[in-house]
Amino acid sequence: MRVPRMIAVALAGVAILAPAACSSDDPAAPGSPAGAADEPSAVPAPTPEPTHPFTGLPGAARKPVLAVKIENTSAGKPQLGLKSADVVYVEQVEAGLTRLMAIFSSKIPAKIGPVRSARISDLHIVPQFGRPAFAYSGAQTKMLPFIAEAPLFDVSDSREPGAYFRQPGRFAPYNLFANTRRLLAGAPKATKARDIGFTFGDPPEGGVPRKTYSVRYPAARFTFGWSETAGKWLIWQDGKKDMAAEGGQLGAPTIVVQYTKTERSQFHDKNQSYTPLVHSTGKGRAIVLRDGQAFKARWSRPKEKDGTVFTTEAGEAMNFAPGQVWVVLASAKPVIP
Repeated sequence: MRVPRMIAVALAGVAILAPAACSSDDPAAPGSPAGAADEPSAVPAPTPEPTHPFTGLPGAARKPVLAVKIENTSAGKPQLGLKSADVVYVEQVEAGLTRLMAIFSSKIPAKIGPVRSARISDLHIVPQFGRPAFAYSGAQTKMLPFIAEAPLFDVSDSREPGAYFRQPGRFAPYNLFANTRRLLAGAPKATKARDIGFTFGDPPEGGVPRKTYSVRYPAARFTFGWSETAGKWLIWQDGKKDMAAEGGQLGAPTIVVQYTKTERSQFHDKNQSYTPLVHSTGKGRAIVLRDGQAFKARWSRPKEKDGTVFTTEAGEAMNFAPGQVWVVLASAKPVIP
């Protein structure tokens, strides 16, 4: 008796399901397009990956900012670590020479150098980075109170001596290098990377093709030459290739020649050569080199805590090419020492 009953139940189930199986042949309900159930659901557009505010390259991580004062004469070359910098500033110092301040955050090398002494212009540049760690080797005695009051964490060789070492094969004072891990350990609350005014993206209209562009200081000369192969502006200083200790010629996708007011400061060296004071706040003109072209631009930085905004002459954003940026703080009338 069980078997026939089970068969009857199974047949009843088939009878119930049969109309549903044929429902696709029924006309669509009013207002519903035929086959609507087969249409794929809309796929949301992918969210663009966050980019780093210093380089415009992909990367959501925001690491602490480390600013380092680097030697820039032939006696201190080749420098170590510059290839990893996000931003490199070129500043005029005494005797018409130049020194660099390298900004690291997205990529920090293990060692950097040669590390040299601080200048008053540094203290006017760093506030836009919040309160970064600042590595340097010494400063004029009467400048020390200015450093103590500046918005930075002092990780100089006098404050963090264990972070510094003498590099074999070089001679003093051009042989002082630093371990970046130890430098940052001395500034655990250093400000993380944030917007400093740079914008990245496609170039604007109005660029003029250039193969080279030169900037002169009283006792130094930089030439930037576009390399299509490398996709960057390679750097020559005083007629020689600017080589990196890691190998290869230094260069960057974007070179910003920022023309500023430069004058003598209250400081001078032992030879009575005055230290130039570079005014990196205010506004002025600039030349932006990218993609083998030169663009006329304007810059504006109302206050020291503000970032530096670059625009085209028409007032639109002056986009940089993603990657390292060199900011050459130049003057139409360089200060004669």
